[in-house]
Amino acid sequence: MSQTAQAVVQNLVDRAVKLGDRQLAADIRAFAAQRQFGLVFEHNRPERLRLYGKPIMEGDVVQVLPERGKKEDSSSQLLWLVNAVRGGVADLKPYQSPSYDENECEPRSVAVDDVVPVAEYDQPIYAGLKETGRVERAGDKPYQVVINGENYHALETLAFAYAGKVDCIYIDPPYNTGARDWKYNNDYVDGSDAYRHSKWLAFMERRLKLAKQLLNPNDSVLIVTIDEKEYARLELLLESVFPNATGIQTVSITINKNGVARGNQFKRADEYAVFCFFGTAAPCQVDRRLYSVEFGELEEKVADDASSSRSQRKVRWEWLLRGGPNAARTARPNLFYPIYIDEETATIKELGASLPLEQDWTKIPTKTGLRAVWPIRTDGREATWRISQNALQAKLDRGCAKVGEYNKKSNRYSLLYLGDSQEERLKNGEIKLIGKAEDGSLLLEEQGERSAIPTTVWSGTQFSAGEYGSRYIKKFIGDRRFTFPKSLYATELSIASVVADKPDALVVDFFSGSGTTAHAVMRLNHQDGGRRRSISVTNNEVSEDESKKLTKRGLRQGDPEWEALGICQYVTKPRVTAAITGKTPEGDPIKGDYKFTDEFPMADGFEENAVFFDLTYEDPDAVELGVAFEEIAPLLWLRAGSRGSIIKHEQPGFAMADAYAVLFDFASVGAFIDAVKQNASIGCAYVITDDTARYASVKAQLPGLDVVRLYENYLQSFKIAAEDAVR
Repeated sequence: MSQTAQAVVQNLVDRAVKLGDRQLAADIRAFAAQRQFGLVFEHNRPERLRLYGKPIMEGDVVQVLPERGKKEDSSSQLLWLVNAVRGGVADLKPYQSPSYDENECEPRSVAVDDVVPVAEYDQPIYAGLKETGRVERAGDKPYQVVINGENYHALETLAFAYAGKVDCIYIDPPYNTGARDWKYNNDYVDGSDAYRHSKWLAFMERRLKLAKQLLNPNDSVLIVTIDEKEYARLELLLESVFPNATGIQTVSITINKNGVARGNQFKRADEYAVFCFFGTAAPCQVDRRLYSVEFGELEEKVADDASSSRSQRKVRWEWLLRGGPNAARTARPNLFYPIYIDEETATIKELGASLPLEQDWTKIPTKTGLRAVWPIRTDGREATWRISQNALQAKLDRGCAKVGEYNKKSNRYSLLYLGDSQEERLKNGEIKLIGKAEDGSLLLEEQGERSAIPTTVWSGTQFSAGEYGSRYIKKFIGDRRFTFPKSLYATELSIASVVADKPDALVVDFFSGSGTTAHAVMRLNHQDGGRRRSISVTNNEVSEDESKKLTKRGLRQGDPEWEALGICQYVTKPRVTAAITGKTPEGDPIKGDYKFTDEFPMADGFEENAVFFDLTYEDPDAVELGVAFEEIAPLLWLRAGSRGSIIKHEQPGFAMADAYAVLFDFASVGAFIDAVKQNASIGCAYVITDDTARYASVKAQLPGLDVVRLYENYLQSFKIAAEDAVR
């Protein structure tokens, strides 16, 4: 029952009590308990999910795929029970379920390759992750994660790793426009479907209930984008699923100023972002120009009131170490030179001579009392500085270069300088000089526009879905088309509006599509040096037109040629990779610069790491027997913070990675506990045991750590997720 409906019922009960009729009050409560109020739809419309990639086993419920070259029909929707599997053939008998039409066919035998397992949404599944690639440019920073799989099951999987830990969920679900833009039970839902709205609401409700498990109830935000076709129902649905929300508010975003024709209706020019706040979560202050006016055009001054304050944003200092695809030492050998620093005062004392390509920098002797800092990337590659010794010395003399932070774990210093554009802003008053630091560097403060809580109308050109959605994707991955991508800057502002003050935020998107959310999170990290993580879940569907073409060629989902053209493989992974490396899939530098809040060449890429996984379906018996550790190993790594290395195989005694440890043999428990206590970076410990007392003993000796019992916690997590789905 929604908050509004609860309030109405309570009001009637209070009035009955006030009149002295307690029986009437009881009758009202009983009546309310048997009725639905607010948004009413068919909650229990069955949803059937195909488990592509799951091995066929005896007892599985399956569907028989159509012959190659033929499209899906009613016969491919019938359910069968696997009696036996022998020699690549599955013996099937009709499966009877009250949720579906009766299957009155005769038993049959079908090649295993021609059947696919299915599961109803409330049936527990046991998932794993299989790594399919990674890109690394950021040392020990956490990884941005992309998961290819059915998002309902991916959410169940994430519940094991991130229950109650997610700071922000941003999703762009299907809008249910009637244009066959999404599937229900493997069929496209079009405008002629009499149950279109109920199907969409049931589809969304099930996923939102799982998403609810992930959100931090004390401080988190859910953001859902939608258009006018379903926004009213969506708001009612959110109120029903999240009665604990402290606030639900809708923002209008102009995505096409000219509008798009909608038959004999008004042209559609905007869409909506619905924000649900939980606990103490509230909007962050951002620069007003970013959401209310055309960028670069000044609006009237913001009034001095409680909702606006002078911006205290730090002035951006650039990293002296060059990034991007043209950063190699071989590209600019004259910019490969040592910078000598005094570690006690954290100051630059001397600039060395450029080192010829043939000379090994590790053989160059350092200077007494000083440390030589060379332009070496976090992964050990030789790079270059951005400016020459003369230019750097001039900046040092002006206080426009300095030693940045020291990373104790990597034993590295960052070196920073003020870019020429920033120095120009200092001259014309956009940046204010407020003094000098002890190292002689300038202390600066941004001037200009005031910051404020965003309004509910965002109308700048940066939100154009065509210019900064479709055209941006083309910049990064060429002509690999994706329908209706979001503007990078609209997504960035949506997320920044709630996590700008959380540099370690965890952001989840389970309708990820082309990967805009991951891209936006990396942009935010670039602006303030944050270590925010994103988990992006997308499937590998092909478009309806592409599906028809591939089917005519005799191909099916699961075939390599089909999968290569799916959303995740063809768009999401290449886009995230290109954003990090600064190179297109063909290896060319990406043309153009990022705009608005953080302007720099796209070819520079990001100092980020990313890893890509396929969702797999595991046998719970194999997991319980401990013979599926490799399949669930990435889940342990995710729960521990998705940074550093993954413990991929069982080892004698115990194993430790950068952020977590696993006890495989209880005989080594003493050494395991000692090792964990001595490593401050360990935040999660996994104990493989079927003995509750032993597990409790380890947990008691490691206070403050997330101590997890395998494989009991894993199996229980998926059972709970399935149970919660029907509540």
